[in-house]
Amino acid sequence: MDTLLKATGISKSFGGIQALDRVNFEVAKGEVHAVVGENGAGKSTLMKILTGVYQRDEGQIWFDGAELSAKSPSQCRRSGIGIVFQEPTLIRSLDVKTNIFLGNYPYRKVPGFVNWQKLREDTCSVLEELGVTIDPDTIVSDLTFGKRQMIEIAKVIAHRAKLIILDEPTSALSDEEKDCLFGVIARLKERGTSIIYISHRLPEIFEITDRVTVMRDGRYIGTESTANLNADSLIKMMVGKALEANLHRGSVVADEDILKVKGLGRGKVLSDISFNLRKGEILGVFGLVGSGRTEMARALFGIDKIDCGEIWLDDKKVAIRSPVEAVALGLGFVPESRKEHGIIPLMASGMNITLSALGKCSAASVVNWNSQDGIARGFIKKMGIKVSSPKQAVVNLSGGNQQKVVVSKWLANNPRILILDEPTRGVDVGAKAEIHNLIVQLIKEGLSVIMISSEMEEIMRLADRVLVLYEGRVSGVLDLEELNEENLLKSIHGHFWRPDQNTKGVME
Repeated sequence: MDTLLKATGISKSFGGIQALDRVNFEVAKGEVHAVVGENGAGKSTLMKILTGVYQRDEGQIWFDGAELSAKSPSQCRRSGIGIVFQEPTLIRSLDVKTNIFLGNYPYRKVPGFVNWQKLREDTCSVLEELGVTIDPDTIVSDLTFGKRQMIEIAKVIAHRAKLIILDEPTSALSDEEKDCLFGVIARLKERGTSIIYISHRLPEIFEITDRVTVMRDGRYIGTESTANLNADSLIKMMVGKALEANLHRGSVVADEDILKVKGLGRGKVLSDISFNLRKGEILGVFGLVGSGRTEMARALFGIDKIDCGEIWLDDKKVAIRSPVEAVALGLGFVPESRKEHGIIPLMASGMNITLSALGKCSAASVVNWNSQDGIARGFIKKMGIKVSSPKQAVVNLSGGNQQKVVVSKWLANNPRILILDEPTRGVDVGAKAEIHNLIVQLIKEGLSVIMISSEMEEIMRLADRVLVLYEGRVSGVLDLEELNEENLLKSIHGHFWRPDQNTKGVME
């Protein structure tokens, strides 16, 4: 095996937290090499070190026979290492050819004048090399997500990359676009380009990769030939750690349903979603990016219109056509992105808290500011929000305290059902533990919770049952006795639970 990249003893820490601990990693020339592991395994940190975004604390990296001393992404790119991120980084208002060769234009003999004819020819050459048919003059905003992904790869090819890192490249692609991408990967491999393929989708790993490296908790676990692995053996390599006991187990969950969803569908993103939520229950929702988790939550809360299906509250069929109707029925929704959809950053923390409950502190559309301040201070105390005063702008709070403000905003309206979409994303370990304890306390106070999370540990710690989604469909409903890492990983990769395998908790 002719080695292209060899990394030994790579370590990296952030503020005392060890993100990578003496990691070894090797990629051969012309191979497709998968890197897998749970969230927090260190995959992204390692890739950022290989591409110059982060600098390693310890260890050595050798690339194409020489020690890699590049200290920035541009230097790594010139060395022959390119990366295609999960989210496209293209300038959408510019055309294809301009994006592909941005910062690398062919110039005429007169300095500063771009040779547009050669730029177009070079673009056609790169796209032809990839086997992709796209007009170089097309504005990027007019392309599908899948074609934008191809332009990202073309950018890397244009810089003559010897190693291309693909980070979750199929997370938002259609089946047709995915097949096109796999064809491109095969052609790149044939010409000797090496690919590092990062994905949570195990079927893809077995379809296109030659070897697999597993990481866990910032450590290197092992590398195996893909041909020598199966789904079960790879899952066991990925898991390997004991989770803390479920915080919520032992609490009383009523047999009575508060919410039933039957046959919910919306376009191509949701199909025949059916489940039930019991009173006093934390129903976890788990799945890969693109599985339909957030789309389901938005549909339930009336943000997105559904095409079919029924929603029942307390055995009464209801229509939720807007968030206003959802709030009136007793639902609250903490969105995935608090900065974009959860808070008004420059507004005072106290005002953010009472946004959904202004009717409780106003008369004849006039706000009683003393009443508003009292409600805000009450939640600041109850939730343990670290703030100098209710007048402090929420943008100046830590991520964990901002999240508590968002939760408080919905609790101020006394909901019966609270939908939490990634409730601890972007908060530190201490804040995460506080939010976990808060969720359990809310259940004890009578709420029922639908909690969407991409973190397996969080699901395992908090959920009474787990609804697993795969490509917009329900692939399983796991009860406590069935709730383990192996079953979760199988379900999120489309290993469907048939009725004879699991009937508990599945709504008929």
